[in-house]
Amino acid sequence: MAKSKESTVRRAQRVRRQLKKVANGRPRLSVHRSSKNIYAQIIDDAAGRTLAAASTLEGSLKGSLKTGADTAAAAAVGKLIAERAVEAGVKEVVFDRGAFIYHGRVKALADAAREGGLSF
Repeated sequence: MAKSKESTVRRAQRVRRQLKKVANGRPRLSVHRSSKNIYAQIIDDAAGRTLAAASTLEGSLKGSLKTGADTAAAAAVGKLIAERAVEAGVKEVVFDRGAFIYHGRVKALADAAREGGLSF
């Protein structure tokens, strides 16, 4: 168990290290998925603060979704994070998938965020 956790953390750090090289001052769209929910944050690393956040645990989404752990829920979160980012004045971000493979729920969130107006 400990070995798996270490490799997951190392993989996430490797992805973030590569993002810092290409970010050019853009905020980071960070995604975390658990077995039951999915979360997204837009983080300004220079200032060290979160500009926008969305998850399947929010009241507005929770009632309309069948479950928080499918691609439809991820797409809803992607659309919501894009709306909140545009309200905050953010249009360009770098996508931080963390230790998760760009497939399934993570890809659905990214596609919905692009459709919502974010560029990455």
